[in-house]
Amino acid sequence: MILVGGLLAARIAPTAKLATLPLAIIIVGTATSTIWVTLLLRRFGRKRGSHVGFLFSFLAAALGYQAAVQESFPLLVATGYSMGVAVAFWQQFRFAALESLSDQKLNGPALSVMMGGGLIAAFLGPEIGVRGQSLFPHLPEFAGCFILLAGLIVVAVIIFQFSHQPPISNHRSEQPGRPLREIVRRPQFYIPSLCAAIGFGVMSFVMTATPLTMHEVCGFGLNDTKKVIQSHIIAMFLPSLIGGELMRRFGIGRIMVVGAILYATVVGIGLLGQELMHFWGSLILLGVGWNFLFMGGTALLPLSYEPNERFKVQAANDFVVFGTQAIASLSSGWFIFTFGWNGLLLTCLPLLTIALVLATGQARRDAQAATSG
Repeated sequence: MILVGGLLAARIAPTAKLATLPLAIIIVGTATSTIWVTLLLRRFGRKRGSHVGFLFSFLAAALGYQAAVQESFPLLVATGYSMGVAVAFWQQFRFAALESLSDQKLNGPALSVMMGGGLIAAFLGPEIGVRGQSLFPHLPEFAGCFILLAGLIVVAVIIFQFSHQPPISNHRSEQPGRPLREIVRRPQFYIPSLCAAIGFGVMSFVMTATPLTMHEVCGFGLNDTKKVIQSHIIAMFLPSLIGGELMRRFGIGRIMVVGAILYATVVGIGLLGQELMHFWGSLILLGVGWNFLFMGGTALLPLSYEPNERFKVQAANDFVVFGTQAIASLSSGWFIFTFGWNGLLLTCLPLLTIALVLATGQARRDAQAATSG
């Protein structure tokens, strides 16, 4: 959808400034669904409830196909929203993985395994965006991509049947725990939540604008654009293979500091020019920086709540993270066509400064905990 959604929207949107709207609506769908999705999973258990997420995935594929065939921009926006709801479900998988652990020191390695699966997506996602054209040449442009997407969802549903997540206990008999307003005021919550939110927001802000800038503004071909996006997604998930060990050895806070510094380097490289190497370098570092900030924030979050508080805290965290991402994605297209690529990058600097300050604070907290321990 990152590769195809923006390009299809650029052709059928009423105005060029709305070309990133379908991508932004994915994040809106996620942000507006996190609370009810969490409540549903709490009520029916993570495995049974997640089947609803797969239904939204199928709906997204069907709507996307119709949007391409009918050249309907509203249908493409609906595709994005349905996909966003599905994302709200699969984002909960990372919490399920952490809850299966008996030792929180294993949070980093567990997330490495979970997020390492994104490497498969790095190849399959952009590839079906291109292969759909050649495998279904008789269909309108990009329609075949959504047929392939539906096929992948079938495979995912089959694999998911082999999962054995323990059933959720009856939380109606549990104590409600501390008020949410008390929890979110503590650094154990706001440091990981804000760092993850800034990481996701800046990543979406830049990534959403990249295919449009490369293909529509700079004139790069679809293949070059695909390679840059593909490299970016690989960079998002490849560090996961060693991220858990890095967090264990150097501390989560230090890894998050490195993530914030990498984001600042993204801005520096992007401002140097708009050749292929500049886009490539920026998007690769953007992926690695996102991984360090998001993995660090996710690994730290369980320290902010007790078991009976987890669903409401997870919902609050995801609302902050994906709400920030939604705002970034919604504004990305407007920024590109109003202020250009350089203006978009410079806008990121204040947020990156906040992330660096928060991550540095967490690194100091880690050092103090290690000393006292």
